Amino acid sequence: MRRHKSLIPLSREHHPALLLAQLLKKDAPPYKGLPGDLKGKAQYAISFWHDELQRHFRDEEQILFPFIRGHHNKIDELCAEILQEHRLLEKLFKQLQTGKPNASLLDKIGTALEKHIRKEERVLFQKIQEKFSEDVLGELTEKMEAKNTKRNTTC
Repeated sequence: MRRHKSLIPLSREHHPALLLAQLLKKDAPPYKGLPGDLKGKAQYAISFWHDELQRHFRDEEQILFPFIRGHHNKIDELCAEILQEHRLLEKLFKQLQTGKPNASLLDKIGTALEKHIRKEERVLFQKIQEKFSEDVLGELTEKMEAKNTKRNTTC
C-alpha cells in the first residue's frame, strides 16, 4: 500500500533512523561514511537522537497521536504501545549519553529502534490509511504541512 501524503514526512524520517538502528546492532557491516567503532557509533547515535529523533517523537506525540486517537480502539492501543516505546528509547539514549559506550547497549538501542519503526510503518500507518477517510487524512496533511512551515520559518 502506498503511503498517504499526510504520513510521508514521518515515513521519510524513518529511513535514516532505520540506518542508525542497523549500524548500532551487533555484527553490523561497515557503512560507508558512518563510524565503525563503538565510540564513534555512540557519538553518532547521540547526535542523531538530539538532531532528529527527539523532534520526530515530538511530532508524533503532539500532532499525529492527538489527531488519530479516540476514533478506533486498535489505533488507540497502538498509540499507547508506541508511546511506551518512545519512553524506552529515551531511557536507552540517556543511558548511552551518561555511560561508557558498550556493544550490548548499542545493540539494544538498535534492536528497539528497528522494532519501533517497523511497527509504525507496517502496522500503525497502515491502520490509519485503512480507517480514516481521505477528507480526514487531508486534515492531517494540513497539520503536518503547518508543522513543517512553522519549523522552516523559525530556523
